[in-house]
Amino acid sequence: MPAPRRPWLLFALITTACWGVWGALIELPEKAGFPPTLGYSVWTLTMIPCALVALRLNGWRLDRDPRSILLGTVVGLTGAGGQLVLFEALKRGPAYIVFPIISLSPLVTIALSVSLLKERARRRQWIGIALALPALILLSYAPPDGTVIRGYLWLALAFGAFFAWGFQAYVMKFSNERMAAESIFVYMAATALLLIPVALAMTDFAAPINWGFRGPWLAAMIHVLNSIGALLIVYAFRYGKAIIVAPMTNALAPVITIVLSLMLYGRLPLPAHFAGMVFAITAIWLMTE
Repeated sequence: MPAPRRPWLLFALITTACWGVWGALIELPEKAGFPPTLGYSVWTLTMIPCALVALRLNGWRLDRDPRSILLGTVVGLTGAGGQLVLFEALKRGPAYIVFPIISLSPLVTIALSVSLLKERARRRQWIGIALALPALILLSYAPPDGTVIRGYLWLALAFGAFFAWGFQAYVMKFSNERMAAESIFVYMAATALLLIPVALAMTDFAAPINWGFRGPWLAAMIHVLNSIGALLIVYAFRYGKAIIVAPMTNALAPVITIVLSLMLYGRLPLPAHFAGMVFAITAIWLMTE
């Protein structure tokens, strides 16, 4: 079977499909009484089989030199750590501001990749990248929900997740030029596992928790999609440009989530979401041509 002409695009599309479905279903265990911090812990466990698959694909070879360990750990810390920071930001601040802030994390990736990796794109791809940014804001919009705002720590936390995820994508591309993609993912998984105690410390165990099938078991079945997407995006960064892969995957996954939410829950998209979908689809068409 011949290799795909643009392997980065194949991996990016499968990643966004996994993340889009994950985004539409992840609310099920949370609404059933399984808190997202415990969901984080379950997610890290689902990374273990994906890491074993990655090692098998690489002939059970793992880059063990200090530079590879450092780079892989940075990718893992910024990704998983950014998720935990986001949990705290959402506890303290309004989601309708937090999510649009973190949605723009590809800006960090683009800035670093252009200035440090010297990545370039054709004019129509730059137009697509430019359209993807407002698409990200529109797709992440949530109406005010009456959240009580306490101080401004939540804003600092939101920007912390914003920089962490943007920097993670840059380091992922940087690392792919110096170590095996499979090793990157293994270190990502290991670092995420090491942060489980932090997630447990953030969990309110005094509140009722659903330990039945609709809790950790359903969460595992859904979170494995996130883990598969996390593995495949490492390959997308290996073969593709960070300035295109990052905004594309971040913009397309919410489109899939919104469409599936409409089909599964009958939840009509807000006008902002509809406009964001138009921007995102146009941006992706421009970036992939």
